[in-house]
Amino acid sequence: MNGKRLVKSLFLIFALLAALNVAGGALAQDNPVVLVELPEPTASGMAPVNDIEMYYAVYGEGEPLLLLHGGLGNADYFANQIAAFAEQYQVIAVDSRGHGRSTVTDTPIGYALMASDVLALMDYLEIDSAHLVGWSDGGIIGLDIAINHPERLKKLVAYGANYIPAGVRSDIGDSAIFNAYIEQALADYMTLSPAPDRMEAFLENIGNMWATEPNFTPEQLMGITVPTLILDGWDEEAIYPSHDYEMAELIPTAELLLMPNVGHFAMFATPETFNSIVLNYLSR
Repeated sequence: MNGKRLVKSLFLIFALLAALNVAGGALAQDNPVVLVELPEPTASGMAPVNDIEMYYAVYGEGEPLLLLHGGLGNADYFANQIAAFAEQYQVIAVDSRGHGRSTVTDTPIGYALMASDVLALMDYLEIDSAHLVGWSDGGIIGLDIAINHPERLKKLVAYGANYIPAGVRSDIGDSAIFNAYIEQALADYMTLSPAPDRMEAFLENIGNMWATEPNFTPEQLMGITVPTLILDGWDEEAIYPSHDYEMAELIPTAELLLMPNVGHFAMFATPETFNSIVLNYLSR
């Protein structure tokens, strides 16, 4: 990162610290997924993409804004964001393959394949280009699209993403809050999935992906032209903050912002702050 952009990024971080005055934001250890009631979508359905049926729900009007959830989650996990975002954008919340209501096959899951699913959904919905807000796995899918299909993205916000497996904390399994998230996500999976009896096979499939991907090269990140916000929490349970800095330094168009007093689950813990940061970035 050049000196001017580094100073700008650090200014944003410390300005946010001052504005928040280190206010609250801690998640309950036994219930990380805290959601408001979802608004009624203007449209929803199952789109035939690649070899699956992908669930999507549309809210509001305006420029299209795709919301991509994290691993084991589903589109409803953006409930705290959807109403706020839909005031300015046509929001499309998606269940990734095998997650939520979307189906899955025995095809090995990978980020490139999930990115292909998103592009096929955009084609199905006749969306030429869109803003994309991705959390965790959703942010990685966004990076894949920014690298390989930049013409399909207006702006990218990637929260809690990594570009190589080494970006994931080695002590992630010791995090009580992350383990509580997994427990909640698996319970929601059993409720929403069209094939809950295949959960073990799905977990093995996606677990293979997490063990080996993503594997973007520094050169690929350096080639990104899409305006990108690398967003994360100072107290990340899943991603090393130094990895966020590394990504922001590599991506020429990137800005970096680390939120204080929050980790991997800012969209649940401090939704008003998260929403304000995203909306301010997209509107610039």
